[in-house]
Amino acid sequence: MRSLAAALAALGAVAGPAGCGERAAPDEASAALAPQTLVPILPGPAGLEAFLDCLSRERVTLVAAHRGGPGRGFPENALATFAHTLSRAPALLEIDIAATQDGELVLMHDDRLERTTDGHGLVAATTLTQIQRLDAGAWFSPAFRGERVPTFEDVLALCIELGLGINVEIKPCRRREADTAKAAVAALLRLWPKSLPAPVVSSFAPECLRVARELAPALPRGYLAGRLPRDWQGMMARYDCTTLHLDQRWLGIRHRTAVVAAGVPLVLYTVNDGERARRHLEAGVTAVITDHIGRILGSIGPTSTRGSERSAAPSTGASSRPGGLEP
Repeated sequence: MRSLAAALAALGAVAGPAGCGERAAPDEASAALAPQTLVPILPGPAGLEAFLDCLSRERVTLVAAHRGGPGRGFPENALATFAHTLSRAPALLEIDIAATQDGELVLMHDDRLERTTDGHGLVAATTLTQIQRLDAGAWFSPAFRGERVPTFEDVLALCIELGLGINVEIKPCRRREADTAKAAVAALLRLWPKSLPAPVVSSFAPECLRVARELAPALPRGYLAGRLPRDWQGMMARYDCTTLHLDQRWLGIRHRTAVVAAGVPLVLYTVNDGERARRHLEAGVTAVITDHIGRILGSIGPTSTRGSERSAAPSTGASSRPGGLEP
């Protein structure tokens, strides 16, 4: 595994000790923003309590880097992309993980290998050894030739090294939902330190959320859907979810207002328009997930105000637990 220090060095940045890296000079879009307005998930011993507290603050915005925040210049879900993003602005990473034929977890959005590697076939029908031989960068640009598909443990190590938060989306193939979730939770329980806020685990597959709740109830879960489900409050309560993740393209103002008024932390994806991101956050949306970190941070501004629609109602399905990831 290439360390983040090495990856940042290759991009002209210098990483310091874990959790306190010196970043390269930010681009103009993010230079004017105070760090506390960018990412409420910060290193510290308070764990989940700190995470939930951050979600409830009225003047804190959360920007997550969708598949590492590649924008137009970097391949998705790649270590080079994470290094580029983190060297310019602190960001919560949003990644997709899937299981290989032999049950190992890798970063992969699609069921198949063709779009983001030079391989062919299903991820679930390919072993980790076979996947690690593939080129995951040349398809995007010759400059990224030789980039490999990261393992889940690779990326956890990078986040731990810099003390950054992570949103892990579990993308299982059919009939492997439980096994994929078990492997993901086991890795988090084994590797994630208690000194950092707990990662958020989200999935479109309810079985993944059920397994995560049973194996690690202190792990925050995000209910992930395209459109707002009719019984969204019941679904969140069923799996004891902390956050609700929705596709911003299908969310109208009325439904957005209802979720925010219920006090539920609302995360919208994939928001690549700066003005739209600003309006969502000002309306009380908790977080936006984006491909273009610099663009969104530049539009939000250092004095962005959130919560005009938020009530003091408790979050449906969310629970406050002590920090740590003990099962």
